[in-house]
Amino acid sequence: MESRVDLLEAARSVPAKTLVGAAELLAMPRGRARYELIRGELITISPGGTRHGIIASRIDRRLAPYVELHQLGEVTGAETGFLIEVDPDTVRAPDCAFISRERIPADGWPDEYFPGAPDLAIEVVSPDDRISEVERKVAVWFKAGTRRVWVVNPIQRSLTDYAAPRRFRVLPEADEVDGGEVIPGFRCRVSEFFPAK
Repeated sequence: MESRVDLLEAARSVPAKTLVGAAELLAMPRGRARYELIRGELITISPGGTRHGIIASRIDRRLAPYVELHQLGEVTGAETGFLIEVDPDTVRAPDCAFISRERIPADGWPDEYFPGAPDLAIEVVSPDDRISEVERKVAVWFKAGTRRVWVVNPIQRSLTDYAAPRRFRVLPEADEVDGGEVIPGFRCRVSEFFPAK
């Protein structure tokens, strides 16, 4: 039986987990996977499937022209990282996002990750996503300051519109989603986000 001293020595010899910062993440080479940071821990994310990518692109193609026409801000794509926690750093990347004009940095858009959460974060559910993971991600976005979250479900062909982590409505594809106070005046039928069956 090992003594308490032996156990303490063994614990000291285990290397401490190395935390990664946002600057280090940004400098990593791009490859077959994307990465996010959760409190300094590097998380590998597999690229989305074809349907996933088509849906994210269709959302972007409907939101961006409206946002540009009304000079409301900018819509970002799936590769855009948002630095939502510092020391240790958390960098998350939704499938699509909106940042309001009022939050554009005075010195222009940074080359680094956006400092803060988007006003609207849009997540497209992957086939292997668990409901608990999706709900946790929604909660993280709201905690970081996101004002609205859309979760798009390709299997059910629906969109869950979150105004708060526990305040949401599920919209089937025949319904319209609106931008609420975040993107005033924007309306789109949910079915427009999905490719033909």
